[in-house]
Amino acid sequence: MKSALVLLGSASTVLGQSFSTYQSPQGISFWQANFGTHVTTAALPNAEFGIALPPASATNILDEYIGHLVVPIPSTGTWMGIAHASDMTDNLLLLTWLNGNKVMTDFRYATGYVTPDEYTGNAKLSMISSSVNSSFYELTYRCQHCWTWNQTGQVAGGQVPTTATGGQQIVAWAQATNPPTNPSAQTAVVVQHAGDGIFGLAVDSARNSAYTSWAALATGGAAPTTTTSASAKSTTTTSAPTGTSKSTLASAPVSFSPSSTTASAAACTGSPAASLGLFDYIVVGGGAGGVPLASKLTNTGKRVLLIERGNPSSGRQGGQLKPAWLQGTNLTQFDVPGLCNEIYVNSNGITCPDYSVLAGCILGGGTAVNAGLWWKPHPKDFAAFPAPWQASDMQDAISRVFAKIPFTEHPSSDGQLYEMQAYGLLGNILGRNGWGAVTAGNTPDMKTLNYGHAENMFSHGERGGPLATYLVDAMAKTNFKLILNTMVDRISRTGGTATGVQVEGAYCGTIGLNAGGRVILSAGAFGSPKVLFRSGIGPTDQLSIVQAAEPAVMISSSQWINLPVGMSLQDHAQTDIVWSQSSVQNYDFNAAFSNPIQADVNSYLNSRAGILTQAAPVFPIFAWHEVTGSDGITRQIQWQLRNGPSHGIASSTAITQTQYLGRGATSRGRTTITPSLNMIVSTVPYYQDPVDLQVAQTSMNIMLSLLAQDPSINVQFPAPGTNVSSFYSSYPTSTGARSANHWVGSCKMGRDSGLVSGGTAVVDQTLKVYGTQNIYVLDASIIPEICSANPSALIVSLAERASDML
Repeated sequence: MKSALVLLGSASTVLGQSFSTYQSPQGISFWQANFGTHVTTAALPNAEFGIALPPASATNILDEYIGHLVVPIPSTGTWMGIAHASDMTDNLLLLTWLNGNKVMTDFRYATGYVTPDEYTGNAKLSMISSSVNSSFYELTYRCQHCWTWNQTGQVAGGQVPTTATGGQQIVAWAQATNPPTNPSAQTAVVVQHAGDGIFGLAVDSARNSAYTSWAALATGGAAPTTTTSASAKSTTTTSAPTGTSKSTLASAPVSFSPSSTTASAAACTGSPAASLGLFDYIVVGGGAGGVPLASKLTNTGKRVLLIERGNPSSGRQGGQLKPAWLQGTNLTQFDVPGLCNEIYVNSNGITCPDYSVLAGCILGGGTAVNAGLWWKPHPKDFAAFPAPWQASDMQDAISRVFAKIPFTEHPSSDGQLYEMQAYGLLGNILGRNGWGAVTAGNTPDMKTLNYGHAENMFSHGERGGPLATYLVDAMAKTNFKLILNTMVDRISRTGGTATGVQVEGAYCGTIGLNAGGRVILSAGAFGSPKVLFRSGIGPTDQLSIVQAAEPAVMISSSQWINLPVGMSLQDHAQTDIVWSQSSVQNYDFNAAFSNPIQADVNSYLNSRAGILTQAAPVFPIFAWHEVTGSDGITRQIQWQLRNGPSHGIASSTAITQTQYLGRGATSRGRTTITPSLNMIVSTVPYYQDPVDLQVAQTSMNIMLSLLAQDPSINVQFPAPGTNVSSFYSSYPTSTGARSANHWVGSCKMGRDSGLVSGGTAVVDQTLKVYGTQNIYVLDASIIPEICSANPSALIVSLAERASDML
């Protein structure tokens, strides 16, 4: 591991685990989960985490618990973290690790996908007992003020266990296969975890009237050793076997990222923005929308600026992130399809540190870091758009996109597909039951009882996509300028007229517009709303938060434009099942970065052939069907299979099969901004409408019935005999558990202007932000309804269409 990285990058799984009552040597009764982790082997035990809670009547101590954690120790060392909610970001994190034979603990807090900061709230850990042997370490502790969080003086959230019957307390875990780099220090730097998961603990089973007597066990014994660090905000403590401590730590170092949380303009450390001159088009964000749009706008002959907050990704534009075996080539990890999962191992300098969900803040955005899936849009994906964005309006733009970036089902130069066992297994079942095999790119409207291979943007065994086509075209033009590592903080405007953008990072200051110029936000479903909020455009509650955070630079409230920015947020709601079959083979893509199979490296470098030309992990088959709900609305379901286990299933022959609830889903969420100017999902868009849940369960019953037709397929998650309704009710509806990271809708396009009561739209049919004269949005955020499949090609197609209009 090359640097300090993010903890709990995304708590993305719901574990296959067992629950039972555990009685500790101290007589404490825990409701406890026993679960496998990525380090569990025949020689190592499962991990365990249990809680004891006070009785519901003890209202003065509901914000605490007694915890019991058992951590298996791999030969390479480890640390384990517990998150007091389902996600890594914006909740209290408890880290544990070993310093010799001593168990260390510390509280930390992450507002985005960066190394967590010291926790500044009042959480208090009091050790009851700890022990270490060659196989595991164990600790029992009292955790006070751990279900509500207060970071840097701001209320940050919480989930106090419910006092109602039948509730669950959702927690997440992460475990690494490397120890902290300086384990004796309270400020120990941790490297990114190797595995993570989520589970719910039954609150009723954890409550006990004897709680107060058990809590008293934590008050005796020796006091912890306390030291004061000159660089820390407060004292740091070293855990003792017994006694109490308030755990804090100094912030760990992170790589450079443009700051977005200063209350006033910081001193300029970059180049003066004014040195760039004036532009006719300023496009903010170099992702699936911004790159193609900026490229096409150069055809007008006018001066076009594309601003990207991150680093270059592809070697074509000077990217440098690569494994040793790519040294001496012009390729980076982003160019090689088989290395695309490296973002889940090392996300430093790649993901957005100010979002509560995983997103690529690097040139290319999602199209640089995702699996490269490239689905031609279903005509019905445009049904919710106003004219001139209907399916008939879009066909020419879609044709231009796919002429420039064709899809491929066979990225390897030898024409072979690798690890396709699941295609044969599920394809045979589906075929016998009337499902038809299709080449989806040739028949985009055939997504009812159909299946097919993955279709990708890959070209000549490399990623390809917008960076290899549109951006290459643009960079050959003298009227095009690209700047990197530069954050757009806000739009400079007078009333509804933008005059430029204020930036920091590699450039700082204000970049101005020529007369008649336009600002186009293409920063994504979280980035574009953030810029609008900081520009005084959005709901009043959000603008008030920004005003309090940066009063010196926020536009006067008399010029605020009240629009439903951040509302109408959608994502594919995903639900996993895991099954295994003896013929399935799983390639070790994680090893391909630093310890690859040399024959596979040779095939790739010499011929662009072999398994490294396919996305990691392998997606052997996709399937689609539609289900009509009791409300009469038909919803699209996409099934995506990927080779490999999850949810605590340890199997080399496992398949994770994911259900995506897509087009037609009616549930909506919301993204909002915090006092530290981070973007969060404050209302999740999953199953808010019970009919969405009904449809998902119907689809799941259909698929499980189909899989049951092959006796060689062993469905392990959900556990055999599990009722589908119970399965969904126990599956958290958090972003960590449900998100496909296909976010849309936060700057919704529509004719129902959000300026009037009941209006839901932020931009009109010309992409212009309501109430403005020259501010536009073009990215996933304008999409009014979640689409049928992965959205990259849809977004690029919208950019092609937009270039005809802007």
